[in-house]
Amino acid sequence: MPPIVHRRDFVKMSAAVTAGALGGSAASLVAADGDASPSPQLKKAVKYDMVRGDASMTEKFQLLKELGFDGVEMSSPNGFEIDEVIAARDESGLPIHGLVDSVHWRDTLSHPDPEIRKRGVEGLETALRDAKAYGATSVLLVPAVVNKDVSYDEAYTRSQDEIRKVLPLAQELGVQILLENVWNQFLLSPLEEARYIDELESPMVGAYFDVGNVVNYGWPEQWIRILGPRIVKLDIKEFSRKRRDDEGLSKGFGVKIGEGDCDWPAVMAALRDVNYQGWATAEVPGGDRERLADIAARMDRVFAT
Repeated sequence: MPPIVHRRDFVKMSAAVTAGALGGSAASLVAADGDASPSPQLKKAVKYDMVRGDASMTEKFQLLKELGFDGVEMSSPNGFEIDEVIAARDESGLPIHGLVDSVHWRDTLSHPDPEIRKRGVEGLETALRDAKAYGATSVLLVPAVVNKDVSYDEAYTRSQDEIRKVLPLAQELGVQILLENVWNQFLLSPLEEARYIDELESPMVGAYFDVGNVVNYGWPEQWIRILGPRIVKLDIKEFSRKRRDDEGLSKGFGVKIGEGDCDWPAVMAALRDVNYQGWATAEVPGGDRERLADIAARMDRVFAT
């Protein structure tokens, strides 16, 4: 595996290529990394689809702002008008920190059919352009899916090849492509994910680390220390091994933040060790004001451990 890059150097490299698109935010990240902090400075967010109800987009953004969230993450390609999204952002004062590629499970970059891979690339390009328009700094990507028809080595090679096609656009726009660890039967260890990212040889690619997704087959704090400076953003959720064993695999996610088997003190210690500072986005069932307020409070509690 290529040598590990210190997080400070990784952030500086990213800032150098994204400064034009991100304005002062990239410089702020570098400055924040210059001094070690006793605890991670995490910015709370939720996925936009977690805000339920018939309110307008602007009203939903305003609700999140009132509840103490620092930002929101949306999906793309989507059916929203760009002006509508920008108006909601500006009127509420709530940043859109990132986007999730909405076609990466359907039009996979590892598919045997080159036309499907092409659609996947086009979807990623749309998400990158939307991110630039919204003022977001990243697009979350599931890079590949391994199954009966797609072997592990094929998924590895094909997905890297397709991502490389998009890197010039990502660099031009100043928007990073962040790879999430999910149950896609791919990149099953942190050593392998680190290698995969490093082989792409670009500061425009990093890790979007999902804390809860690892608990089924590993320990998040170990992944954090191994991925280290490659982690650019976090997804926050829980997982219960007991519910998995008693009720079935998917039921493991049926616990609230702070009530599962994620060792939050160990996670926070690992984040301190790698000097992580940045976004932490809840990815759990959403709801109304009361439910969202509970999510914010639970995130605050586990972050304080």
